[in-house]
Amino acid sequence: MTKICMPIGAEYIIEQLNKHGYEAYIVGGCVRDSLLDKNPNDWDITTSATPLQVKEIFKRTVDTGIQHGTVTVLVDKDIVAKGRPEHAGIYAFEVTTYRIDGKYEDHRRPTEVLFTASLEEDLKRRDFTINAMAYNDTDGVIDIFGGIDDLNNHVVRCVGNPSDRFDEDALRILRAVRFAAQLGFEIAETTRVAMKEQAKYLRDISAERIQVELTKLITSDNPKRLVEAYNLGITEIILPEFDEMMRTEQNNPHHLYSVGMHTIKVMENVPNTPAYRYAALFHDVGKPACKHTGEDGIDHFYGHHKVSEKMAKDILRRLKMDNATINQVSRTVLYHDYGISWKADEISIKAFRRFVAKLGIENAADFFVIREADIAGQSDYRLEDKNKALNKMKELYNVIKEEAHCLKISDLAIDGKVLMDLGMKPGKDMGDMLSYLLELVLDEPKLNEKEKLISLVEDKLKN
Repeated sequence: MTKICMPIGAEYIIEQLNKHGYEAYIVGGCVRDSLLDKNPNDWDITTSATPLQVKEIFKRTVDTGIQHGTVTVLVDKDIVAKGRPEHAGIYAFEVTTYRIDGKYEDHRRPTEVLFTASLEEDLKRRDFTINAMAYNDTDGVIDIFGGIDDLNNHVVRCVGNPSDRFDEDALRILRAVRFAAQLGFEIAETTRVAMKEQAKYLRDISAERIQVELTKLITSDNPKRLVEAYNLGITEIILPEFDEMMRTEQNNPHHLYSVGMHTIKVMENVPNTPAYRYAALFHDVGKPACKHTGEDGIDHFYGHHKVSEKMAKDILRRLKMDNATINQVSRTVLYHDYGISWKADEISIKAFRRFVAKLGIENAADFFVIREADIAGQSDYRLEDKNKALNKMKELYNVIKEEAHCLKISDLAIDGKVLMDLGMKPGKDMGDMLSYLLELVLDEPKLNEKEKLISLVEDKLKN
């Protein structure tokens, strides 16, 4: 019998429920991940006990979603302390009563939830076979729908009739692609057919839920599965801009792929954080709108970085992304194309310092990440020149950082107080003076000394 190593807290809850005459198992993703030798993020428990019966057994509970049968049980820390090191700190577990969902009328949620005493009925309503397994130490793995076979065969397959599962919750259509991307699995053909037919129902799903699944998909090891979402008609509903990118060819010596496939290549070459993957996804999102074919038949995309920045902001806001990520992504998108046509020997530290000042020295790492990935997703045309230029910019960045060049007004060796001592009053003139000094120092960093700046101010005031 397969043995799953559960947290002590989960064992304790199952043991207590069993002692009181109820069935109880860990269920869903934690069983799947354990069988795949992965560390589960959550340990959910399902039981034949009703929420009120669970609350009677355990002293400390939270009514997390009691109307849907879920109670969070808090296990005493002294019990957890006896647990295994890899499960340290896990002392809150969601315990949900076996349930049967009522009718679904909006492809999002059931009109009612009915409790049942049957584990099979509870597992039957779950999305995919690999998520419809339960386990306890007494009975081992309960696998009614072939989840273990699908794990072994690397397949994502719906429990029962796929159309029924997607009609119940259309988000499962996107989740299927997400699981395939995260696990490196293929989607069963019958499941794929239903996904394509019912992708339109994703319109009924909230932006927040879409964003969570899309983020997990693109931050997986297989962001190229976004192309599968495109082929199944999913992105047409949740991210129509990607469809435009896939349809936009790039007849240009710098490129091998359509805008969409180039984007996938860039995504594969940046770290798998949400900010980097979304920056890669949207760095060229404005190209379809900017495409212009010259008389020579060559495609050009002038100003696409500015259009892409605005579109990236709009899309991420539509997806209800957090402001910090929106700001980082849009900034990276705006500046991703800097220096694209320059040769290394034409890049001056003066010009690059101004670019870093505009970007912010703390954000330069983002520029280098996206720029390097962008080059990797292009053709070999002038590849050596591009890499030399990129390396030159990295060298200049290190000089600017190591020598602590002045890049903003707060880096100046004098401030408003010094200007007031020189007779200036707070206001626009003082701000203009500080901006004037910054412009001089950006051209010549050695001027950023107090006495030199005071002298420049005095000369300016005289004139």
